[in-house]
This record gives sequence, structure tokens and C-alpha cells, in this order.
Amino acid sequence: MKELELKYGCNPNQKPSRIFMEDGSELPVTVLNGRPGYINFLDAFNGWQLVSELKKATGLPAATSFKHVSPAGAAVGLPLSEIERKIYWVDDDAELTPLASAYARARGADRMSSFGDFISLSDVCDEATANLVRREVSDGIIAPGYTDEALEILKKKKKGNYNIIEIDPSYVPAPIERKQVFGITFEQGRNELNIGPDFFDNIVTKNKNLPEEAKRDLAISMITLKYTQSNSVCYVKGGQAIGIGAGQQSRIHCTRLAGSKADNWYLRQSPQVLGLPFRKEIGRPDRDNAIDVYIGATPEDVLADGAWERVFTKKPDAFTEADKKAWLATESDVSLGSDAFFPFGDNIERAERSGVKYVAQPGGSIRDQQVIDTCDRFGMVMAFTGIRLFHH
Repeated sequence: MKELELKYGCNPNQKPSRIFMEDGSELPVTVLNGRPGYINFLDAFNGWQLVSELKKATGLPAATSFKHVSPAGAAVGLPLSEIERKIYWVDDDAELTPLASAYARARGADRMSSFGDFISLSDVCDEATANLVRREVSDGIIAPGYTDEALEILKKKKKGNYNIIEIDPSYVPAPIERKQVFGITFEQGRNELNIGPDFFDNIVTKNKNLPEEAKRDLAISMITLKYTQSNSVCYVKGGQAIGIGAGQQSRIHCTRLAGSKADNWYLRQSPQVLGLPFRKEIGRPDRDNAIDVYIGATPEDVLADGAWERVFTKKPDAFTEADKKAWLATESDVSLGSDAFFPFGDNIERAERSGVKYVAQPGGSIRDQQVIDTCDRFGMVMAFTGIRLFHH
């Protein structure tokens, strides 16, 4: 197939719309089911690059959950703990292959943002992964292949209209990429930067103890940022992104946004949230919404008389600011990446409140020393990569 006509572009009024190869060659993708749209393909192609690089960097299967051309979550296939199974709504008896674990982590880190996502998988989609996807609200999926069992499961989603794309894993894009804005063509070399094992060797802080697990998590953060709309900051722990702040004009706003998402991820593991007495008929999306309100700034919206009865079997105790602060103070060993330099130490101060211990950023600010001094004050390890990762 050399060309695929789409229903419309970013919006219904933007017609005609298609994807094609400028050189007249065959497209490297096959649509196995559904009718993917313009934004679906943007998410699919960005997500596929992300998971391919995560697999290359870590040797582990990888998955990402994309929304509006930025990842809501990204992860590699490490086993899930009992608590992680609970907060990701994974049944105790559910089979979890490494690829399924990667998807559960990518989808579960920020479930509010991942609602209606587009999924990218680094490996052939197996039955265990398809069974997890089957339960979630999602627009589509891209992978280098599907087992017969997985394809049968996925084809039943969305009344048979679920978007399923197969990509040729051997496809290599041209070294020069182009796009048009306002009728004007932009051209640049592709960002072929390899984030390898020596990427974090330039440690500029007094603390230079960077464990292999932290190097892996920093690599995940930087690869994720490579395909996240800039400005962007990414918090990672245990092989998965736990907070991504994308598309902000201010660096500190990126850090705060991503930090608040990382905090929510950790708050969901607290005894107060794990013990919420949900009514049996309340589905996962409604539980996610209720948890988000419960741990947020307006818990009365779900705890007020006449409101809690619709969700819970009994009224939960309030999760006070003091309770949340005490729980968040137990978080530690989080890694943080930034796609451009931190201009002020306030970013580090905000990151520290979310348990950040390891930092990677390009460096190059006139206030680098202030940022280094702030890291030293908290005993953090920070590496200067010397490489900016803007993505637009």
C-alpha cells in the first residue's frame, strides 16, 4: 500500500487527509482492523519510535500510552508488585508476560491521561497483553505483529472497529525529514541520537553514586522526552515513567506538572486509597475519576453527603493535606530527566519533594552552579548530558 486515505485531518473540517510515502514506495504499515485517523497515526509513529528505543537501550520489552502526540506513560517489562497490580486494576490471576507488564505499567501510571489512548508495543502482541488492552478504553494499537489469539481478542474491541496497525520493524526512515507549516516546508536531519550506557557519565555533583537501576530509569526518562512535546520533564521509577509534564512554556511549570502526576501515582499506593470501599458495580474509569478527586484539591466533590453514596459503600475518611504530605515524604529514589537545561534551582527543590534522587539534564545555563549547589544540598546525583531533546 503506497497511500492510505484518512477520514479527516486533526479536525473534521480538515480534508482531504492521507498518509503516503513521498518517494512512491510502500508504506511500512498495514491496517489490520479499524480505520485509524490522522492523530492516531501521529501517536502511533511517535510511540513506535519510543518503544523501539526503550527496547534497544534496556533489552526489555517496552510499551507506551500516547495521547495527543505525547506519552501519558512509558515503561519496560519488569514484574509488577502486589500493590502495583492493585493500583493498575490488574486481576490477581491475570497472566503477565514481560510485554503485558510493560503495558500495565505504561497504561497505569497516569490512568486519567491514558483514557482513550493509542498504544505502542516494541514486541509482537501476545494474548496476555491483548487481554489487558481488552479491558481498557483505547483508540488503537501499533506493534510489529500479533499472535492469532491476540488479534482475535483485539478485533472484538469497540464493536469490531478497534484500530490495529502492524508496522514493519525493519523499516528505516530517510535521514532527512520534512513537514509543512502555513504552506512552507521545513527540513531537518532526523534526531538519531543514541542514548547509550555512557550518556550519564558526566556527573557534576558531589554525590557520584549512580546505580545501574538509576541509569536505566534516567535512560527511560530521556528516551521518553525525545518523543514528548517540549518543554518537557519526566519522572521515572522502577522502569516506568510516573509523571510527564509536556508542552509547557516554563520549565518550572513542566517540573510541577510532572511532579504532581508522580505524586498522584504514589498517593494511589497509600493505605487510604488502597482501602477505599468502592461499590462493586463501579467500573475502573469511574474508580479512577473518584480517586483523582479524592486525592486532589476538592475531595468534598466525592465525600459530600449525597455524593459518596454513589461511589462508596461507606463514607471514607478524608485524606488530609497532612496525611498526604506525610505519605509523600516516604517516596525516594526517583529519577528525573529534562529535555533542556534547568535555569534555576527551584526545579530541583520541587523535584526533591517528589522523592527525586537522580537527575539528568543537558546543562549549559548561566546558573548551572546554582542548580548543582541545590542538588548538593539534597545529596542528589546529577549528570549533564550536553544534549538537548526538544520535540515539536
